[in-house]
Amino acid sequence: MCKDGQKPAEAFSRNAGTSPSGSSVAEDLVRAFLSGSVQAAARIITVAENRDPAFFDLMKLIYPHTGKAYVVGITGASGTGKSTLTDAFAALLRERNFTVGIIAVDPSSPFAGGALLGDRIRMQRLSLDPGVFIRSTATRGHLGGLARTTNSIVKILDAFGKDFVIVETVGAGQDEVDIAGTADTTLLVLAPGLGDAIQNMKAGIMEIADIYVINMADREGVDRLFSQVKMRADQDFDLRKNAWKAPILLTAAIHNEGIVELVDAVESHRRFLMKNGRMQKLRREKTKSEILHLLKEEITEHMLDHFLGEGQFDELIDKVASRRKDPYTGVREIVRTILPGHA
Repeated sequence: MCKDGQKPAEAFSRNAGTSPSGSSVAEDLVRAFLSGSVQAAARIITVAENRDPAFFDLMKLIYPHTGKAYVVGITGASGTGKSTLTDAFAALLRERNFTVGIIAVDPSSPFAGGALLGDRIRMQRLSLDPGVFIRSTATRGHLGGLARTTNSIVKILDAFGKDFVIVETVGAGQDEVDIAGTADTTLLVLAPGLGDAIQNMKAGIMEIADIYVINMADREGVDRLFSQVKMRADQDFDLRKNAWKAPILLTAAIHNEGIVELVDAVESHRRFLMKNGRMQKLRREKTKSEILHLLKEEITEHMLDHFLGEGQFDELIDKVASRRKDPYTGVREIVRTILPGHA
């Protein structure tokens, strides 16, 4: 609590400056967060989602406390039971005394911009467990199956002391490959009876799986799907010459079947990554990608803010719309304005 009796999150929302204690409100909020305040954690995630001006200051204070959580991505098409699988997976981790953070990436509301699906509607048995922190986050138009701020929220839950952070993607299909750049272990969830799943997913998403999960394995058609996945998995293994061969597991998450084997497989992949510095190399590559992404985002935002502030963008739109200028020349002119000397 701040000295004036305000909760840290409330104080932060009213004042981004200095608290009565003499420290910054951001420092007070992070202090409450590191002490285990769920409210502070939720507030910091909201700051990250809204890209509040204090976002960078907060993440600077939080980052030294990251690097301990193991990140599991759960992806696949809609209708494969990802949420039920996430619920069962997290519940077993809790039985094994691990703390869990869950990020459920949902489609955005076309009206309010928030997540369409509620986390506690889909994971009710976990919502009251103090060892589990669940957050639904909206894509807000971001492609690739994740929200724009998913990586930041992963770090927040990591610093909050969660042993595992599970990221469930939005479930749009084959374009959801961003999770491979976030997760240490990626689970690709498929289910029988949803059409030709392998054909529908052949462009990209099959290649990112560390573990294939055929959920709803009590349904008809599971043997055929298993054969299709095995054929594809064998091809990928031969092409990539990877020392890890992704196993194919059968689960019926709604009946809690196959979940023990799934958790054990994730632990096996974790042990594999820990050998011979693979984990260190993997996380270094992901750090590189994240820095480049943040750099591009910041440079683009600041350059466009500068350009848009001068009113030239509206003028360009009018010229292009009236066919007085083509958009290709207009874009190159913008680049030359921002970066003099650029061809």
